[in-house]
Amino acid sequence: MAANDVEREPWPTPRETARLVGHGAAEQAFLSAFRSGRMPHAWLITGPEGVGKATLAFRMARFVLGSGEPELFGAPARDLESDPSSGPFRRVAAGAHADLMTVERGTDPRSGRARTEIVVDDVRKVSAFLHMTPAESRWRVVIVDCVDEMNRHAANALLKILEEPPAQALLLLVSHAPGRLLATIRSRCRRLALGPLAPDEVEAVLAPLLPDAAASERTALVKLSEGSPGRALHLAAEGGLETYREMLAVIDGLPALDVPALHRLSDRLARGGGEAGFRTALDLLGRWLVRLVRFGAHAGEGAAPGDTVAEGEAALMRRLAADTRLDRWVEVWEKISRLAVRTESVNLDRKQVVLSAFFALAAAARG
Repeated sequence: MAANDVEREPWPTPRETARLVGHGAAEQAFLSAFRSGRMPHAWLITGPEGVGKATLAFRMARFVLGSGEPELFGAPARDLESDPSSGPFRRVAAGAHADLMTVERGTDPRSGRARTEIVVDDVRKVSAFLHMTPAESRWRVVIVDCVDEMNRHAANALLKILEEPPAQALLLLVSHAPGRLLATIRSRCRRLALGPLAPDEVEAVLAPLLPDAAASERTALVKLSEGSPGRALHLAAEGGLETYREMLAVIDGLPALDVPALHRLSDRLARGGGEAGFRTALDLLGRWLVRLVRFGAHAGEGAAPGDTVAEGEAALMRRLAADTRLDRWVEVWEKISRLAVRTESVNLDRKQVVLSAFFALAAAARG
């Protein structure tokens, strides 16, 4: 079944991606269960956003749907690799494989806009799909990306399916925050926990996808990615490095503020159509404050500032951590987090949100 139409990023989606970097142990755990003949009917794939959870789910799906089953080759498969030129791979990539269903946030028929959650109607289709006879393989596979976005009714509907799964059915549930799920859903799944990638692994993902980026730019993206190639790619698409350096230039003057520079920054982030860039900026600012607090908490132990991108950033962190109590920076982080949530829920003025965030930084720096 075809995935929902969404605005395409300038790189392959997880269903189109053949290569997965850094999660060999998870693949081997799945392969071992598959070969045992006692494979769990549901897998919960967890980890930070952007580390490859959905890509792994599609690799698992392609494997069991027949493009990589061991008996098709004379020797057992060593991983979940599938031939991108094969028919099953191409049909999965196109969202046209008869035995694969993908559940994502749908479109509200009344407004025509993407929903903010997965609703019960999206999940009810899963039961009927899984009870159909496989058309191309021995399995029926459902990927939910991501299961955290289900509302309460959708979660209860999924739980009923997990309690009585049909034979030869496989559910692959992608989750960024498994602690928010119903405990009864978690208990009925085999869990695969994916961690952040090492810097060289993130670089290995970025290099072929950002071939025109300078090496220094990719290095900066790796540093800001926190082990998430997806986050690095998002930053590249949204001009995250430019925004980060522009914000640091304003922060560098604290406790004073370069008001004209701040207004230029806030005007750019508030511009119509720039919602993703605005969210990226608040996220970057919040994460920078977290790194500042972590550094300040361990500065007496000889700790150095975390990965820095801009010239003079390490000295800036040392100065702010030394001059202002850490609890003040924590308060600013909490305020920015609340502003981000309220902007999403009640559509606050973006420019005013940016100005408020930096005025809070200045107030904290003045002590």
